[in-house]
Amino acid sequence: MKVAVLIKQTPDTAELPRVTVAEAQSGEVQATMVINPWDEFAVEEAIDLADRFDCETVAISMGRESETDALKHALAMGMDNAVLVDESVIDGGDEWAAAGALAAAVRIAGEQEEVELVLAGKMSVDGNSGVIYAGVACKLGWDLLVNVTRIVDIVDGKLIAEQVFEGGQETVEAPLPVVVSVAKEINEPRYPSFMGIRKASRASIPVLGRDDLEVGPSSTTRWTDLDKQEPERVQVKIFEGDSVEEKAAQLADALMAEKVI
Repeated sequence: MKVAVLIKQTPDTAELPRVTVAEAQSGEVQATMVINPWDEFAVEEAIDLADRFDCETVAISMGRESETDALKHALAMGMDNAVLVDESVIDGGDEWAAAGALAAAVRIAGEQEEVELVLAGKMSVDGNSGVIYAGVACKLGWDLLVNVTRIVDIVDGKLIAEQVFEGGQETVEAPLPVVVSVAKEINEPRYPSFMGIRKASRASIPVLGRDDLEVGPSSTTRWTDLDKQEPERVQVKIFEGDSVEEKAAQLADALMAEKVI
C-alpha cells in the first residue's frame, strides 16, 4: 500500500513581509514560503502510518517548477518521495481543475504500487477554501472522510477512523481507497532532523507536466460566461383589513390558492 499526501507551499504566516515601494506599485510582494501548516499534520500521519503498516509514502504538491521548499520539508520530515505538478497544466483554472491535475498525479504515483490512501490538511492558510481534497476524492471516485482525529486501524481493505464534529465524536469505517482530511488534533508534527534536511536538500524532485498527466485544457466558469436571464417579475399585494386577524386570514387564503401551503 502507498500513502499520498497533498501539500501546498504557502506564505509563512509567522513572518510579516516587508513591503517595499516597488512591490506595492507592482502588486508583487516577496514572502518567505513554507509548507502549509495544516498539511504538516497530514505528513506526520503518513510517516506514522508508514511505521505502523510498512507502507510507502509520497508527497504531492502543485506549483511552479522552483516551488519545491514545501516538498523538501516533507522529505526532511521523513516522506519517502515527492512529486511536483507544474501549475501551468491548469492554465489559471479553478480549484476543480487543480483537483483534476492532483488526482491524475495520484494515479501516476500509484503505477508501481497502488495508492490506497490520500491524506490532506484541513485547509490552506492562503485560500482557506478546504475544497481541493474533496475535489480530488470526486475525481478519483473515492470515499471522503473529514475532521479525522485518529486513524485507528487499516485492516481487511477498510480504514477505521475517529471523526470529530460539533457536539460529538464517532468511529467510522470506509473501504479503501479513500481520501482523508485530518484535523490538527491527530498528532504533533515532528521537526525535520539535520540528516533529513541534508538528504532533502540533495533530492531531485520530478515535475509532472500536461503530457505526463494527460489532462486537457482547463476551463473556468466566470460570471460573465453565464447566460443573462430576465429577472423574474414579482407582484406585491397588500392586504387590507380592520384587524391583524383579518389580514392574516387573507394572507393564508392567498398562500393556499398559490399552493404554497
